[in-house]
Amino acid sequence: MKFLKNVVFILFFSASVCFADSKKNQPAYLEIAPVINSINMVMIHDVISPPVAARYYAYSMLSAYKIISENNKGIPAAGTFIKNFPKNNSAAQDEAYTIAAIYSMLETAKIMLPSGYMIQDDQDNYIRLLKKNKIRQEVIDKAIAMAAKSSEEVISFSKSDNYSKLSAMLRYTPIKGDAFWYPTPPSYLDAVEPNWNRIRPLVIDSAAQFKPAPPVAFSKDSTSKFFKMAKEVYTTVKQADNGKILMASFWDCNPFAITTSGHMNIGFKKISPGGHWMNIAALAVKKANLSTDESVEVMTIEAITLMDGFIGCWDEKYRSSRVRPETYINRIIDINWKPYLQTPPFPEYTSGHAVVSNSSATILTYLLGDNFAYTDDTELPFGLGPRSFKSFKQAAAEASISRLYGGIHYRDSIEEGNRQGVAVATNVIEKIKKAGVKPIRQ
Repeated sequence: MKFLKNVVFILFFSASVCFADSKKNQPAYLEIAPVINSINMVMIHDVISPPVAARYYAYSMLSAYKIISENNKGIPAAGTFIKNFPKNNSAAQDEAYTIAAIYSMLETAKIMLPSGYMIQDDQDNYIRLLKKNKIRQEVIDKAIAMAAKSSEEVISFSKSDNYSKLSAMLRYTPIKGDAFWYPTPPSYLDAVEPNWNRIRPLVIDSAAQFKPAPPVAFSKDSTSKFFKMAKEVYTTVKQADNGKILMASFWDCNPFAITTSGHMNIGFKKISPGGHWMNIAALAVKKANLSTDESVEVMTIEAITLMDGFIGCWDEKYRSSRVRPETYINRIIDINWKPYLQTPPFPEYTSGHAVVSNSSATILTYLLGDNFAYTDDTELPFGLGPRSFKSFKQAAAEASISRLYGGIHYRDSIEEGNRQGVAVATNVIEKIKKAGVKPIRQ
């Protein structure tokens, strides 16, 4: 794993060097994509669940944002839209600050992630890259000190978000009854983060602020709306063509899928939904030729929107605790049916991918404009080719419906998840606009 992580990191930096040659003011060592990739690789190694991953992205990016906003007065302090966030330190613009911002992302992730020690190699590689580009030692030392201070302040802030209390809470017990979620094959894993609504949001007011409409009422009656939704999932998977299967695979983003071979269970680690959208944001800021300051601004706001989106989504998941299609279909329609994608270990309503894809698309559209065409190659390390999109919203729509094609969500969960995601992002936009965050590209 360490070898893979370093290989991918080096590949990303090589690509950055080639790209930087065509940009006069953006050297390779200020590219964000390699840093996001380093964080991704450790999260994949640690099998970080989707909501927890979003939390790590948010705090890692906020440590960089704090440095950028302290040195660029055109970027509002995070405390103007995040309640009780540490105040900016007084600082005159310093030549080390952009390097410090990049380094602070690695530093924060190194401290916060369970296997964060793996990031030390990437920090060492980064310092070597700086020296190769003839950055003076005094500038490097100053940047490291600035990064350490920002990381310390952000991590201190993170400790008050209730995350440390979750492990002490009682283990989740599935609600009895056919209407409710129950662990699914092949490993029947315990429910993921059932108390995630206790986490303090960063921008939205509360976990339940954008409570979705109630899910369609459960029923076994073959004439009921619920049965018809389940039958749609069943039929869609059985009749899926190669295009729908490829779409489902591209947006799978299951951090830990398990397949059986005889008496063995084999686990496959992948990027999370939040990690996929962070990669999209990194691709977008690079294509838009943004400065380091602008790139950090975009990616921080994307990360905090992801975190708040997952908080709202998880609040509903364990409120309704709705049964997954796989469980219902096996009990009522066809005992031998299997979804194309492996069912994730948490309740069904609303679709997490629908929520965070639409919140991401909405926030990125505000910052970078509609009809922002790009090619997404996030899944290349996992054996899937790139897909091209005409806009962030088109990508979000595809990500959402892919959950039906994969057999893991009902249609109302997707549609209501879309609305919930847009609502979260719209609230974030209202708050950041009031703080003075303006669109970077129209």
